[in-house]
Amino acid sequence: MKNIKAIIFDAYGTLFDVNSAAEKCKEKIGDKWEGFANYWRTTQLEYTWLRSLMKRHKDFWMITEDSLDKSMKVFNIETSMKNELLDLYKVLSSYPEVRETLEKLKEKKYKLSILSNGTPSLLNQLVSNNNLENIFDDIFSIEEVGVFKPDSKVYDIPIKKYKIQKDEIAFLSANTWDVSGAGNFGYNSIWVNRNNGIFDNLDYSPKKNVKNISQLLDII
Repeated sequence: MKNIKAIIFDAYGTLFDVNSAAEKCKEKIGDKWEGFANYWRTTQLEYTWLRSLMKRHKDFWMITEDSLDKSMKVFNIETSMKNELLDLYKVLSSYPEVRETLEKLKEKKYKLSILSNGTPSLLNQLVSNNNLENIFDDIFSIEEVGVFKPDSKVYDIPIKKYKIQKDEIAFLSANTWDVSGAGNFGYNSIWVNRNNGIFDNLDYSPKKNVKNISQLLDII
């Protein structure tokens, strides 16, 4: 992959483990914690897509809370746990290889940034809590354009900032629809396939598949 000037990462599920909030409460939630975590994440994403289509924007934190309310009802989880789960979502853990990989990429002088559905305050808190403050050149939030991924307006945010060509960007996401959205926009999209998943049929095939972001070092 040649002529790459910027490497852009999705945040949730790519750099930060979205299941880590529920996992930290698994003793209280019980054996259903993983099913609950996956349902919460799926509902959260569905709400972003539906609100974008309906043009009824709410920020990602409000959607996270709305989707949690529904998920707790579906899985019969005590409402007293709501604030604890929400607070843990603010301090999601990064995946084990993230920091070392980002530091090596930084040494190679690439522009590094995050492009996420998250609000600026949520993203900054995640970066800070995982000691990644000095890694990223920019943390881009969809709040700049008021619509969620995979709307093309989102993927255009870094282009306007860096004034580079679409094919000079490598974009990494664990979410297949995000990989397709960015790829159809013109990025070199790489799928971080952490769970041996099957890619969606959305008119795009990833430039590369990796199991975690450390494998990017062998590509770039």
